[in-house]
Amino acid sequence: MRTVAYELQNAEHATKWMLFLHGILGQRTNWRSFSRKLGARKPEWGAVLVDLRLHGGSNHGFDPPHTVGAAAADLAALDSLVPGPIAGVLGHSFGGKVALAYAQQRPELEQLFVIDATPGIRPDARGSESTKHIVELLDGLPPALASRDAFLQWMQTRGVTRETAMWLAMNVRSQPGSDEVRFDIDLAGIHQLLDDYFALDLWPALESTEGSTQRHVIVGARSDVVDDADRARAAKAPRTTLDVIEGAGHWVHSDQPDALLDAIARAL
Repeated sequence: MRTVAYELQNAEHATKWMLFLHGILGQRTNWRSFSRKLGARKPEWGAVLVDLRLHGGSNHGFDPPHTVGAAAADLAALDSLVPGPIAGVLGHSFGGKVALAYAQQRPELEQLFVIDATPGIRPDARGSESTKHIVELLDGLPPALASRDAFLQWMQTRGVTRETAMWLAMNVRSQPGSDEVRFDIDLAGIHQLLDDYFALDLWPALESTEGSTQRHVIVGARSDVVDDADRARAAKAPRTTLDVIEGAGHWVHSDQPDALLDAIARAL
């Protein structure tokens, strides 16, 4: 079984470790700058930045089914590789639901952070319409392109912002023996991950009275992913705090990184 790609941050003084999980089409680098700042505030916490299956350095070699549960199960292999106990997990969006699934199997965890991800089902993909649109758009991408710039142009002519196109371009790779490039992600597998993400109910993981994990749901005030009913329900869950970050949309760690950092540091 292949092990997910990962990197360690803030190891010098760390006595325990937190997994950082990105969203769909993201990579572990999404959390690199943020985790360094958190380590400066909380040096006892080391960070394990993970590329979830089908993403970044973990983009190949993982057998189906491609589900939230499978992505969570992949993380178990890190126990023997991280130089200390894994005591926390933090995930954004798709990674937030993976974090919930992981914590459900690890009642000994100290801390769980779910960043702008609702535990419940969303058959209408509420709040994630743009993500679904981008994945469907990528389905029509030519198998090979002349260059990274050609990829950027292809995306932008279809209404994707340059900022988002450049973020997606992190997944563009040169083809061996060719001057052409390709988007190096298994999109069929990504569809499977998203389908499971929207269909899976993980409220039992947040509302369980078992274990002693301190749970923290953090949402962007301008995000539609976690609606008012879900926020109220999360706030009533055992050992759970709810923080709403003003001025932030779904990309909380990009929109309001300092406010998010303060909320997590307070919880730790």
